[in-house]
Amino acid sequence: METLVVGRITAVFGVRGWVKVFSYTDQVEALFGYEPWWIDTEAGRKQVIVEEWKRHGDGLVVHIKGVDDRDDARSWCNQDISIDKGLLPNLIQGDFYWHQLVGLSVVSEFEGQQIRLGVVKSLLETGANDVLVIKGDTESIDREERLIPYVEQFVTQVDMTAKKIDVIWDPEF
Repeated sequence: METLVVGRITAVFGVRGWVKVFSYTDQVEALFGYEPWWIDTEAGRKQVIVEEWKRHGDGLVVHIKGVDDRDDARSWCNQDISIDKGLLPNLIQGDFYWHQLVGLSVVSEFEGQQIRLGVVKSLLETGANDVLVIKGDTESIDREERLIPYVEQFVTQVDMTAKKIDVIWDPEF
């Protein structure tokens, strides 16, 4: 099973085994649409069954089945929550999940030249648009980090087969 990290158990909450959870999903509660959860532990991968959950401030608190006191809950803290990637809904042509873009090479067509800028290290959400964080590698023009807005003006093509993103970007930026 290929997994994807979608959240993190961060801290205990109360004395009855509840834990605080930080969701990486767009809509915080969407995290509960992807079950079962998996946690990688020293003893191997464990399935997590959520018995109950509720909003708490900007975050979530969760009661995990079989975890009924604070000491048990503490052992689950600072753990990533993973799901089977197969649970993600299919996207329409031309849309991509962020995890699909990470690791793709980025090549700029600038002033008639093809210039490799590096690979996608991560993405940022700015409110106005997403931003590609590009890190130079051994095959790129330099080792610099670049931030390129993920908009049609700059990103001209994403080729998943070639594992490449074509952009129009001045390499001096």
